[in-house]
Amino acid sequence: MPKYNSLKDIQEAISKEATTCLEVVQYYLSQIKQQEHLNAYVAVYEEEALEKARQIDQKRRENPDQLGRLWGMVISHKDVICYKNHGVTAGSKILNGFTSLFSATALERVLAEDAIIIGRVNCDEFAMGSSNENSYYGPVRNAADVAKIPGGSSGGSAVSVQADTCLASLGTDTGGSVRQPAAFCGLVGFKPSYGRISRYGLLAYGSSFDQIGILSHSVSDVAILLEVMAGADEYDSTASQKPVPAYSQLLASAGKKRIAYFPIALEHSGLDPEIKSATQAFIQHLEAAGHEVLPVDFEYLDYIVPTYYVLTTAEASSNLSRYDGIRFGYRSENATDLISTYKKSRTEGFGNEVKRRIMLGTFVLSSGYYDAYYSKAQKARRLIQDRMAAIFQEFDFILMPTSPVAPWTIGEKLDDPVAVYLADIFTVQANLAGIPAISIPAGQHSYGLPIGVQLMAARFEEAALLAFAQGVAGGE
Repeated sequence: MPKYNSLKDIQEAISKEATTCLEVVQYYLSQIKQQEHLNAYVAVYEEEALEKARQIDQKRRENPDQLGRLWGMVISHKDVICYKNHGVTAGSKILNGFTSLFSATALERVLAEDAIIIGRVNCDEFAMGSSNENSYYGPVRNAADVAKIPGGSSGGSAVSVQADTCLASLGTDTGGSVRQPAAFCGLVGFKPSYGRISRYGLLAYGSSFDQIGILSHSVSDVAILLEVMAGADEYDSTASQKPVPAYSQLLASAGKKRIAYFPIALEHSGLDPEIKSATQAFIQHLEAAGHEVLPVDFEYLDYIVPTYYVLTTAEASSNLSRYDGIRFGYRSENATDLISTYKKSRTEGFGNEVKRRIMLGTFVLSSGYYDAYYSKAQKARRLIQDRMAAIFQEFDFILMPTSPVAPWTIGEKLDDPVAVYLADIFTVQANLAGIPAISIPAGQHSYGLPIGVQLMAARFEEAALLAFAQGVAGGE
C-alpha cells in the first residue's frame, strides 16, 4: 500500500476503489506490529478500529451523504487525553491500570466526524519532558535513527506518524511538546491559541499553558482537525467562545507578508550551526518569494525559560496533588497509615522528573518564596505577552528555529535536566503568550535527522498562520 500523506489522498484512493477504509486500517495495524521496537504505542485498539472501518465502508456504500468530514482519517492520541472505557496513565505508574470514565471533548468531536482512533501513544510522564525518556513505559525511539530521541513530551505521537502507523496524532503542547518532536521527526506540528481547543478530558500539567495540538504530514490535515476540534465547550470555561472558521477552506494565502525574526535567537550560543544555517536559508526563501523579513529586538529571550519553569512547576505542584493513592490509581502496598499512604504512593508512583518538578513548584509557591519567584514570573509573563502583542501590531508572523539543538542520543542528558530545559528556549514563548505556533520541516542535518522552523501568529490568527504555512511548506 502506498504511503498516504494527507486525508485527501486517502479519501481519493477509497473513492476510486483503489482501497477501502478497512484495508487502510489493516495496513496501519501491520505497521504498528513492524515498528514495535520504536515503543510508540502503549495500547492498540485493533478490534474497534477494524470495526469502525467496516462501519465507515458500509456507510460510504449505503449513505455516503452521512459520512463525517474525517472519514478515512486514522489517528493516535497521546496518553494524557481521556478516552471513555480505555486506559489513560499519562505515562506514569501512579495511574497504572486506571480506566477513563469519559472522553475528552476533542476526541468526541473527531469520532463524531468518523475518524478512527487506532491507539494510545507513549509520552513523557505527565507531559513533563523534551525527549520522551521520562515515561513509565520506557523511551520512544526516533524512526530516523533509533539511537536518538524523538523529542517530547509528545514523542509517541510524533513517531506514530513518522513511522507510518497512522495518518495523524493528537498530542499536547505545554511548552513545545508538539512542535519540538515534529521538528525532530520531520513533521508538521501545530499548537493553537490557548482556549481554541477544549482542555476537558486532558490530564493537566500546567493549566494556563496546556493545549491539545496536532502532528501530521500536511498542513491541510492540521486545518481540518483543528476545524473539527475547536470551539466553545460547556465543560471547559477556558475554551474560547469565538466562532470557528472553516480552516480547511482558508488555506490560500493572499498577498505578501511581513515576518519578524530575532537576531538574538540566531546568534544564541546554544544554537546548533546547522540549524542556524537552515533557518537563514528559510529566511532567504521567504525573501525570494517576495515576503518582507526583518530583524526585531526581543530583550526577554533569556528570561523565557526561567519564567516558564517557575510557572509550570507551580501549576504542576497543584494539579498533581490529586494523585495521592486514595481516590484512584496506584496505592503503595508498603503503607501502614494515612500519611504513609500519601508519602509512599507518591514516592513510588511518580518518576524522578515529575518529582523534581513537583518539588520545584512547591518551593516557588511556598510562603517565603512566593513573591520572589511565582509573583515575579507572572510579571515577566505579562511583559513577554505585551512585547509579543506589540510585534504583531507591525508584523504578520514571527519566525524562529523550533529547537536550538538536534535530537540527542537516548540517555545522553538524563543527568543534566537544565540542558534539557534550555532546549525549550524557542518554543515556550508561544505558550507564555497563548498564541498559535506551527513547526514545519526545513531540511536535514548532515547526518540525516530533520530540522524544523517555527512560525508564530497573533492570538486566534490560526487561519492566517495555517494558510501561510501551507504556502511556504508546499504539499497538500
